[in-house]
Order: sequence, then structure tokens, then C-alpha cells
Amino acid sequence: MKDHKPLGVGILGAGPVTQAIHLPTLKRLPQFDVVHVMDIDADVANAVAARADAEASTTATDVMGDPRVEVVAICSPPAFHAAQVLAAIDAGKRGILCEKPFATSREEAMELADVAQRNGVPIVVGAMHTYDPAWDAVSAQWDRLGSAAHSIRSSIVLPMNSRFEDWATEIHHRAAPSASGSLMGSSARSAMLHAGIMGLAIHNLPLLRRFMPTVDEVMLAELFTPFGYHVTLRSGEQFADLFAYMHHQWRPDWTLDVWGDTSELHLEFPPSYVHAGSAVASLRTANSLETFGPYDSNGYEAEWGHLAALIEHGGRQNPAEFTAAIDDLTFAIDIADRAAAMVLAGSAA
Repeated sequence: MKDHKPLGVGILGAGPVTQAIHLPTLKRLPQFDVVHVMDIDADVANAVAARADAEASTTATDVMGDPRVEVVAICSPPAFHAAQVLAAIDAGKRGILCEKPFATSREEAMELADVAQRNGVPIVVGAMHTYDPAWDAVSAQWDRLGSAAHSIRSSIVLPMNSRFEDWATEIHHRAAPSASGSLMGSSARSAMLHAGIMGLAIHNLPLLRRFMPTVDEVMLAELFTPFGYHVTLRSGEQFADLFAYMHHQWRPDWTLDVWGDTSELHLEFPPSYVHAGSAVASLRTANSLETFGPYDSNGYEAEWGHLAALIEHGGRQNPAEFTAAIDDLTFAIDIADRAAAMVLAGSAA
């Protein structure tokens, strides 16, 4: 920021994402200062706020009414995102970082974008992989090569989140685990797959949409126990595989692979709660192999840095950013809806 005065941040929702991701990230960024933390659980709010020497409260109204809060980080459950984005704009806040998904429908997202643009309030969606420096570098080089993708695979094989949350910070209060997929009825299994796509697959879906802008067919949709999924997509002659499995294995593996007729792209991401720099990317052709990263910074720092830059320039956000965010959301919802319907229909059969 030009005047070197940190922007006061108010956080809505103080669960593991706030505790293990945003608080450590914001502590590394001089552009921001966490001044207010809200959670409906007063014990959680007080404990997490104390880590940042911030004020604690149990209502979003308290955060919106705090004049020190210039930027709002929305880390609450997705059902509350749209209303809280609108409340932050109405309260005159200068910028918003909203965790994904930032809305529950395309129509809702379009309303948020319209209100934000009319009021000059930038919204950054917390999609850290889209801001990862290695992704930026390798995707730009893919464009220069002019290659077209025919096959894409997103693979996420991880221990349960609690392992990485505990590495990042000491988590204050963790929700009890839900029943495994094998113990659920068909409607619950369908809902669990939908939630998995909107909560886990969504990290890589904007990257996948870069190579496969539309989906003609969901060819396969499976749910695994204790949690995982396998979804296969087709668009014309293009195919994409979404695979995830979370259990107790020791070695995390979070990758994106893209194959074209003349090029092959490979990305390895660190797990969500690990602050270990950027992804590592490679781009191979018949005659060359280029490697990108790891870089010291990561996608979390980049998304917050982008928000700071937008605010510094008067809140003017390129309309194309809103269009991309809306299209990314629509793409994810469409896949989740169709995959969930397939699981429901298969269970019924």
C-alpha cells in the first residue's frame, strides 16, 4: 500500500481454514492486520482472535459495524457467503476475500458481481490454485506452445485434513466426523459427492476449465469410503478424470496432468493446509522439458496480494475477473449436480 498503513481485516468464521490458512498467511503480509474475528462459537472466536490480538465477536453485524475493518474475509459455510458479501458491500468495506464457492448459484453470483462492480468493491475468490505462481508460469508457456488438450486428470490423495491442520497450527475445536459413505442412504451419498466436488474438486476445476470449457457428459460418478470420489467427464473428444481419496496414508499427492498431441503438463501442489511455497510444474514436449517452481510464495499469499493491489488502485476490478469467477462457479455446480444425480439414480437402481 502506498501509505504503508495495513488494511484492517475482519474474519467471518474462525474454523480450521481461518486458523490454519488465513491467519498464518496474513501474518506474513504487511499489507494487512487482522483486527476482528467472528465465530458463532464464542470460545472459538475468543481463542482465535487472541492469536492475532484482535477483537472477538459472535455476529457478522459486529464485524460489519467495526470501523477498523476495511476488508472482510468470508470463511463461513457456503450458504452464508452471498448474504455476507452483500452485507460487507453495504457496510462500505473496501474489499472482500470470499472462500469458494462464493455463491450457491449462477444467478446469485451474477447479483453479487453486479452489486460489487456498481459499488467499486473488489471480490477475490479464495481459489489458491488459480493464483499459484507455478500454475501461472506453466499455463502461460502452454499457451505459447499452442497445444490443445485431449486428456486431463486431477488426482487428490491425502490423509484427513486434521493431519495438516495440526501441522499448521493448534486447532481450537474441530467438528465431529460425519458417517462414512458406506453407512449412508442414497440421498446422503449423493449429497456427500456433491459436497466433495464443491469442497475439494473445486480447487482444480478452474484449471481444468481452462482446457475443457464445457462438459457434454458425466460418464462416471462413484463415491468411496471413508471419503473419496471418481468422476469422468467428456466434452466432444476430450476426457477428464477427477479422482480423490482421503484415508490414513502417509504420503500426500495432489496433482494435475494435461496431455495434448505435442505437449504434456504436470503440476504437483502442496496440500491445502501446508505453507511450503508454490506448486512445482513441468511441461514436456518431444524436444524439451521445462520446470517451473517451486517458488517461495504460494497461492494464498498471491490471492491476498491481488486483493491489496485492487484496493490500492481504487477498487477497480476488471469485469473479466467477475466473469471468470461466475463461469468457474457454474462449471463446478454443473458437474456436481450431474454427478450427484448419477449416484442417486445408481443407488435407486
